[in-house]
Amino acid sequence: MPPDDPPKPREAPRRQVGVWQAVAVCVGMVIGAGIFRSPSLVAANTGSEAEMMLAWAFGGAMSLAGALCYAEMAAAFPDAGGDYHFLTRAYGRRTGFLFAWSRFAVIHTGSMAMLAFVLGDYLGSMLPLGALGSPVVAMLAVIAIAAVNLAGLRAGLGTQLALMGAVIAGLLSVGVAGIVLAVQGAAPLSATPAAPSASHIGTALVFVFLAYGGWNDAATLSAEMRDPQRGMTRALVAGMALVTALYLVANWAYGRGLGLAGIAASQAPASDLVLIAFGPAGQAAIVAVVAVTAITSMNAILIAGARTTYAAARDTGGLGALGEWHAARGTPARALVALSAVTLVLVALGAWTRSGFSTMVDFLSPVYWFFLTLSGAALIVLRRRFPDAPRPFRVPFYPWLPLAFIGTSAYMTYASVAYVHVGTIVGVAVLAAGLAVLAVLERRRARGR
Repeated sequence: MPPDDPPKPREAPRRQVGVWQAVAVCVGMVIGAGIFRSPSLVAANTGSEAEMMLAWAFGGAMSLAGALCYAEMAAAFPDAGGDYHFLTRAYGRRTGFLFAWSRFAVIHTGSMAMLAFVLGDYLGSMLPLGALGSPVVAMLAVIAIAAVNLAGLRAGLGTQLALMGAVIAGLLSVGVAGIVLAVQGAAPLSATPAAPSASHIGTALVFVFLAYGGWNDAATLSAEMRDPQRGMTRALVAGMALVTALYLVANWAYGRGLGLAGIAASQAPASDLVLIAFGPAGQAAIVAVVAVTAITSMNAILIAGARTTYAAARDTGGLGALGEWHAARGTPARALVALSAVTLVLVALGAWTRSGFSTMVDFLSPVYWFFLTLSGAALIVLRRRFPDAPRPFRVPFYPWLPLAFIGTSAYMTYASVAYVHVGTIVGVAVLAAGLAVLAVLERRRARGR
């Protein structure tokens, strides 16, 4: 199955997305529950506050390197499939399909279900929702976000811009809490623990990069950018620079108010920090911000995930209306519905097992980093395979910057496999199921000839 150009559908995406709308998607994809939950696990696996801050800075730098790689590929090969399209051109349609399958069956739908549970759990901590309150809230959130996006692209992106503002304000309030405590001269709650063994650094980075994950999904808007040459580059670079700055500010504030041991012992460091600085009213406000953050990430995931599903269905054939684009609404409507339906199934599964959040984290990371490694290498493959393709933007310091990103991604694949043993088996099983689906589709196609 050669990576030839797919046939164009009757209705295709229109160039109607501005840079700041794409930045909103990028920021919304990255800033999720991770920054409110990962810091405690990062702190528990680093030996000092300086080491913790270096880990977060390294995560931002490598994520920016990856964003630059994606910016070149998105400018040269714009498509609603984003990295699905890059992988297909570089390695062939089978690899592209497996990537789209992993997103549909695990990465995007699992992430949305995970965030929906975060939303339900936080609201359940403040309101008497009952034993089934969290999954019910989670399901209602998925349905509401799907309805907004089915109303059209402008509604979905407009919601994203508004929610992004609330998320940024929340993280800035965490920074302000740190400044207030510094001005007051308040000492951190806990002393720094003893340095962990070096093997824990890999675990710390798993959670750092988990909090930074998702920036690559913004590339799915490359075929809809008003500025086809520089729009996606500006969106990715601006988005990751903003995220890195916010993460560094938030983690400095956590350290200033709680100390490294205090962060490591906290299940909700933002809530604990704001409680110290501003009292119960501030704590209630930050819980509301966490809820808004979960909604923001879910909305961004649905925007990007539905486009990957649409692109894969468009190229593969045999998947019916999933490959159709709704011209009037400017959305892949059927793909939106399918992605939301799978997410609801996963929410129901999580409610049944009562451990949906941890179970999904277990198998998300290895699959995610495996394909991100392939995507980084795709930049080099595409330069060699299509040397004459117009490239309005080129990655600086080529090939060293892409190689650094590839090496980091490969290490994170290893680190996530070492950390999540059972999840690796689940991820392999999901990929194997994708191979079976692909075999059935190819057989049907062969019979139809």
